[in-house]
Amino acid sequence: MNVIAHLSDVHIDADPRSSGRTRAVMDYLNDLPYDLDLVLVTGDIADHGLPEEYERARELLAARHPVLVCPGNHDDRAAFRAHLLGGEAATGPVNQVHHGSGFVVAACDSSVPGKDEGLLEDETLQWLDQVLAEAGERTALVAFHHPPALLHVPFIDGIRQYGEQRLAGLLKRHPHVAALLAGHAHTPAATTFAGRPLLVAPGVVSTLRLPWELPKGVVDLDQPPSLAFHVLDEGRVTTHYRTIL
Repeated sequence: MNVIAHLSDVHIDADPRSSGRTRAVMDYLNDLPYDLDLVLVTGDIADHGLPEEYERARELLAARHPVLVCPGNHDDRAAFRAHLLGGEAATGPVNQVHHGSGFVVAACDSSVPGKDEGLLEDETLQWLDQVLAEAGERTALVAFHHPPALLHVPFIDGIRQYGEQRLAGLLKRHPHVAALLAGHAHTPAATTFAGRPLLVAPGVVSTLRLPWELPKGVVDLDQPPSLAFHVLDEGRVTTHYRTIL
């Protein structure tokens, strides 16, 4: 059994609120009596893509567990690489892979510089195809910021991941992909894509109200932060959602 903590949309900025909520989540994870196999953060790490935001995020997201982070539409690729990952400030897609004990997580960059909607570039799809092929029979998870399917939340659906048919075609070649993991929506959600579970982590910084919860406003700042736990067992994924009070 493998356990992955999945959080998203921390939106670190100069406001201590975002840092405080992120710290509460990470303190909870670091205080667990169980060693997690991975902490996955699916995008919108910095609110404005600024170097100082990534430097703060780097401190906040430090954990005794392995951590894998991918960009979102609020992130800047060059600053993300240089100030969060400690690499060179290149502007190409930030794609990373984590090899766990019996499983693989491919974290894809679905961001499109200058836009809010998502797309997996040709370079990313080629990289993903190779990672999944090299995984062999190990259970694989594919992660990115933008969900590639409708969530029936108009605001999010308008800036979802497009070009999704290319991803669906790729997945047909890799039946060992057990699930797709995303963020972006600021609300926990579960649906399917290309015959696989599509599991969306809640937002740490805020919660998005659903259409039938309006007209109280789109964003709810009063709900506490929360996260998802994905349990991998013989190729099957079980997800639990946890609120951090």
